Amino acid sequence: MKALHQCKEKLLQGLKWSVVVLTLALVVDVLWGVITRYFFNEQSSWTEELSRFLLVWMVLLASALAYGHKEHLGLDYFVGNMDTKTQKHVALVGKLVGLLFSVLVLIYGGSRLVLHTFEMNQMMQALQIHKGWMYLSVPVSGVFFLIFCLESLFEKKESET
Repeated sequence: MKALHQCKEKLLQGLKWSVVVLTLALVVDVLWGVITRYFFNEQSSWTEELSRFLLVWMVLLASALAYGHKEHLGLDYFVGNMDTKTQKHVALVGKLVGLLFSVLVLIYGGSRLVLHTFEMNQMMQALQIHKGWMYLSVPVSGVFFLIFCLESLFEKKESET
């Protein structure tokens, strides 16, 4: 269990720095777009697409980071008003729903989206890269969600024994 926890901490650290770098790149990109629009009277053609690309990756990785830190949205008010046994059941159901969502929607559905996009040869016009690279953020974040969800389930089982 200790090895799993250490692995999770390293993943969280990597995710945190990835989100920081993506955020900084997004700020620089948007700033460059504003500068070129107002000072040169013509916005760079690639800044809008790059900002969309960076934003998608940043949001999905940041959401996985929040889930890993257990800072995601929840219905704490309602669950807090339930008895302890019901709270445990609701928590387990929530983790199982998260597990199913990450496997079926993010990993499986996201992978199909990426493959379909590459097969259709859809390109980002200004950047001239495949849109599949942007959509790859969906299954990648799904893998992080899955790892953190499994760690949370195993953590729960360990504490009960």
